[in-house]
Amino acid sequence: MPRPRVHDLDAALDTAERLAVEGGPSAVTLRAVAAAMEMSNGAIYHAFGSRGGLVGRAWLRAAHRFLELQQQSVEHALERGPVDAVVAAADTPAVFAEKFPQSSRLLLTVRRDELLGSDVPENVADELARLDSVLVDLFVRLAHVLWGRRDGRAVEVIEACVVGLPTGLLLRARRKPDDAMRRRLEVAVRAVLTLDPPPPGKHHDSTTKGS
Repeated sequence: MPRPRVHDLDAALDTAERLAVEGGPSAVTLRAVAAAMEMSNGAIYHAFGSRGGLVGRAWLRAAHRFLELQQQSVEHALERGPVDAVVAAADTPAVFAEKFPQSSRLLLTVRRDELLGSDVPENVADELARLDSVLVDLFVRLAHVLWGRRDGRAVEVIEACVVGLPTGLLLRARRKPDDAMRRRLEVAVRAVLTLDPPPPGKHHDSTTKGS
């Protein structure tokens, strides 16, 4: 059986995203993706090995897109200052929704554990775990450039700015973030960062934090 071409694989991931967003996790099967693409079931199976391999790769692609965009935004904003870098990290979901609307809907509206199930290949699971650590590393880095601290309590403040506030102000609205929503988010992040984090606790350590 001929190996699917690279653009076919990318189109398969696009299709998996669309099915998950429109029909929920149960709508994503190898057969459904093959039918939507007018490809054989065997070609999709040959490319991804299992449903878990397919949806895992779709999730990873979306997550890589998000994290790369966030990293780029942070690097550019750091030239202006650390507070601007935290604001840029927090604003990434809005930028991501504009640039990759379907990938954004996949990450933000479909629970990862519901989509992936229990048949995720080991190599995909390992890569997903590494992606989680990338986000934590960003929190630690931002805490250090802001306050010279890497402890858990400082990292928690950054996490609240980069995850908690965007979730509450942008994502729960369930519509495309507009300028007013993004401005409110920026004001909220800047307000939080006017206060120093609580003193480090005896048992707090940034290496134990999860995203």
